[in-house]
Amino acid sequence: MKLAVIPARGGSKRIPRKNIKMFCGKPMIAWSIEAALQSGCFDKVIVSTDDEEIAEVARQYGASVPFMRPAGLSDDYTGTIPVIRQAIEWCNANGFDAQQVCCLYATAPFISPEDLRRGLGILEQTGCQYAFSATSYAFPIQRAIRLTGTGHVEMFNAEHFNTRSQDLEESYHDAGQFYWGLASAWLQERMIFSPDSSVVLLPRHRVQDIDTPEDWIRAEWLYKAFQAELTPQ
Repeated sequence: MKLAVIPARGGSKRIPRKNIKMFCGKPMIAWSIEAALQSGCFDKVIVSTDDEEIAEVARQYGASVPFMRPAGLSDDYTGTIPVIRQAIEWCNANGFDAQQVCCLYATAPFISPEDLRRGLGILEQTGCQYAFSATSYAFPIQRAIRLTGTGHVEMFNAEHFNTRSQDLEESYHDAGQFYWGLASAWLQERMIFSPDSSVVLLPRHRVQDIDTPEDWIRAEWLYKAFQAELTPQ
């Protein structure tokens, strides 16, 4: 069975209730649910939450909420992998034999059904443990700087001060949208960022973390710009 798990706890601090806050006309979590359903990849799409209101919104948009997440997996310090592991264990104990499992974040309005299908294809064709969304850094990380305790500047890699940007190796980061994985990898809590993983590369303009109110505003601007591009003039 191919399983989608959308983690969505109720205790967001920086953007209160962000998982169900209205984003461009829909509760934020609805974008991830609808992308999962439209992809055709999944036998079951579930939301893992500790919050009854989030659970009700999730059901309204077509997801299943077959259990409420335990309190021990709902605090500010719980990582993603234990949450997905608990969902797989619940499914396996209740007659659903999960084999390929995708974690979709609830705050990823730019996630697309096609990218989810690409991720599944990579997982099936490469023999990797995981396949996740990633994008390139906009600026060479080898030329990053830090501010010292005295307010002065120093480079992380001073040897690259005179290196041309085009001569530096391109680097990438997690796009924070979805993570396909073998059920066995999730259950063993294997590290996602490892040589056993591959990526679905996304363009930078479709990647936006939403952790602060400023992030939220930027994401809405981006979404509205995309919609304007698609609307016939």
